[in-house]
Amino acid sequence: MALIGVGLIGSSLARRAREFGELAAEVIASDSSQKVLDRVVELGIADRVEVDPVSAVAGADLVVLCAPVGAYAELATQIAPNLAPGVIVTDVGSTKVSVIRDVGPVLPAHTHFVPGHPLAGTEFSGPDAGFSALFEGRWTILTPPPGTDEDAVARLRLFWERTGAQVVRMDAPRHDRVLAIVSHLPHLLAFTICGTADDLATETRAEVLQFAASGFRDFTRIAASDPVMWRDVFMNNREALLEMLARFTEDAQAMARAVRWGDADYIVDKINRSRKIRKSLIEIKQA
Repeated sequence: MALIGVGLIGSSLARRAREFGELAAEVIASDSSQKVLDRVVELGIADRVEVDPVSAVAGADLVVLCAPVGAYAELATQIAPNLAPGVIVTDVGSTKVSVIRDVGPVLPAHTHFVPGHPLAGTEFSGPDAGFSALFEGRWTILTPPPGTDEDAVARLRLFWERTGAQVVRMDAPRHDRVLAIVSHLPHLLAFTICGTADDLATETRAEVLQFAASGFRDFTRIAASDPVMWRDVFMNNREALLEMLARFTEDAQAMARAVRWGDADYIVDKINRSRKIRKSLIEIKQA
């Protein structure tokens, strides 16, 4: 298994392979940062490290792109000539239409391209952030393009199941619309709210930080996420994200009108519907 990028997801896959031994016989880690690779060596989570992704993929049975999605086109172009016949190329990116657009056309016909997205993560990044149990009980979505070899899809499904993940198959446009509302929009709102707080007058800003309630603290946790990764997500899923943002803006304006005119029934209804969503998440063990 060649991991291109050794941040939270890549290092978690490496740890899973190291601790359980059923994902890969050999793990090769590649990253554009020599500092990251030096840390991977110190942690002992890979059998070999390569700063050059072309060298990393040589002879690999599975290549996992774990870099920000904006880097995929260049990475795929670089590694394509050195991919072995029958290799499965996958990824962990949060956008899938753009990944299929950027990666699929440059891969040789003798490879199998099965995009994927593990819905697991934290606000932390880098090789120290990973842990082997990251994927347990979480969902991984596979979005193979039409015509993908079904045996390759089945093998990658088994791979993710061995990480402890639940696996579902979905078409790429649907994936991007779903993730726009459950992941991309919440991150956009968190970044915006924290930016608003940061722009407040100095004395007010100090009080915001000193007396931050749990709601604001939760926003700051999300807003601590990797900026390059989320920049690329926003730019590569802009249509679905902007659609969900427009719908949210309309609902926010409706709530503002209810607050302004004292429409208590509307406010209570919105809160109760939100509580039901939280209860449902707890019931299906996704909270």
